[in-house]
Order: sequence, then C-alpha cells, then structure tokens
Amino acid sequence: MARTLMRFTGVGGQGVLLAGEIFAAAKIKSGGHGLKTATYTSQVRGGPTVVDISLDDEEIFYPYANDGEINFMLSVAQMSYVLFKSGVRKGGTIVIDPNLVSPTKEDRETWNIVDIPIITIAKEEVGNVITQSVVALAIANTMMNAIDKQQLIDVMLSKVPAKVHDVNKIAYELGEKYAKEAMA
Repeated sequence: MARTLMRFTGVGGQGVLLAGEIFAAAKIKSGGHGLKTATYTSQVRGGPTVVDISLDDEEIFYPYANDGEINFMLSVAQMSYVLFKSGVRKGGTIVIDPNLVSPTKEDRETWNIVDIPIITIAKEEVGNVITQSVVALAIANTMMNAIDKQQLIDVMLSKVPAKVHDVNKIAYELGEKYAKEAMA
C-alpha cells in the first residue's frame, strides 16, 4: 500500500482530532505506521483546526503532508475549508458538510467534492451530535479503504466510554452507508 494522506478540518470542539487519533492508532495496531499531526490556529473552541493523518506500511520519516499531496480531506467548517483545501492534490476527494461549507464552482472543478451532511446525520439519524467524529471516520475509511473496518471500529470503541458504544456503532454504519451512496 502506498502512503495514504488524509486531512480532517473543522473548528475546535468538533471532534475531528479524535478521528485522526483513531486512524493512526488503528494503523499502528495492524502492524503499520500511523501518524497524526494536529494544528490549532488558536487554543479556543471555535478556532480552525486541522489534523493530517499519514498511514503507511513503511516507516514515516516526515509527519506533515506537503501541499498538493493529500488524497482526501473532510471538512465541517467553512473557515477551515478555505484555509486548508490547498493541501489536497488536484482531483483528490474533499467531503464537505453542505450545511457548513460552501465550495466555489472553481473548487468543484479542481477537486472531487462530495456533499454529505455529517452533523445532521449525527444529530438527527444517530441522535447524538458528538458521534460526528465517528460518522466522519467511517466516511473517510470507506472512501479511502485505508484500514480494516473491524480493526478501526475496535480502536474507536476503545477510545470512547462504554455507555456510548452502541450509538457509535450506529454512527459508523451510517457514515459507511452515506459514503457508499456517494461513491455509487
């Protein structure tokens, strides 16, 4: 497997950092190498955040993605989308929450932009907005085929309290379902 580079962007407090941690931990658990590098523009809730995830079977010597190298980005905040979209290679996939991010016509011509209402799915279909990071995780993994699904779910469940295991399993299944529909 070649190196997989993914980016999650949002604002502080949205849980995108957790998704990055889960990916990196699951890759390491499967015997590969996984790194997550997080950048906070300010240490307050609501400030733009970005997490770059590098997954590889070989050792990773440079933890940051160079602009134009990222294969996949997921964004749930306009400010972060605008700041960090340039890192995605031309023709790469960017999943956005259409209720929160508005790409330009030019953006849609440059990248494969996929609209999935991540927050709405978490809030209304799962019934718990905090599960948005798991919905995002499932979408990213389904579209990138990055890590064995069960391994990723096991790691995710190890990082959330037992009382929310069931709701997070539902969130994962819904994220996967929406990703498969978008890819069809």
